[in-house]
Amino acid sequence: MSPLQTLSLALGAGFSSGLNLYATIATLGLLQRFGVIRLPASLQVLSHPWVLGIALALYAIEFLADKVPYVDTVWDAIHTLIRPPAAALLAYSAAGGAPPEWRWGAALLAGGVALTAHGTKASTRAAVNATPEPFSNWALSLGEDALAVWLTWMATKHPTATVVIVVLLLALALYLLFHLFRFLRRALQRLFAT
Repeated sequence: MSPLQTLSLALGAGFSSGLNLYATIATLGLLQRFGVIRLPASLQVLSHPWVLGIALALYAIEFLADKVPYVDTVWDAIHTLIRPPAAALLAYSAAGGAPPEWRWGAALLAGGVALTAHGTKASTRAAVNATPEPFSNWALSLGEDALAVWLTWMATKHPTATVVIVVLLLALALYLLFHLFRFLRRALQRLFAT
């Protein structure tokens, strides 16, 4: 893999893993299994039937958990400890042929990107859970899943576009996090003022 392809995979899979780790792993494994892409040797294990089966089973559980208000918040809280390290591991493995400092750099970058994506997802979903209707929760969940699969595919086929898209998504995520935390601060001030 070229450095651009490695960067693309680190950023794309990192952001996707922050949204839905199991969809990201299943997508990479299925793309490799059906010959759509050729993953680096260290990631080809993702196409093994056992790995695919586990990733798809966990994706099915996440798909259901993500549609239930407050269950999704608990699921996201647990996955705060899973998604960023897994994204870092994917990036470290993707950069298998690079010198160690580049592999660690890719891991740190992907972990940070995944944490940003995950934090934005979890914060947005917690805010949406405050609304009484379930449709916005379902729409966000389906959109996150679609974005995770699409961005994973993009990272393998269109590296330059993926880098640009992830930079734009990160800017949007930081903007949303800023406003969500301001909203939370105002809500807490109102709560404690009464």
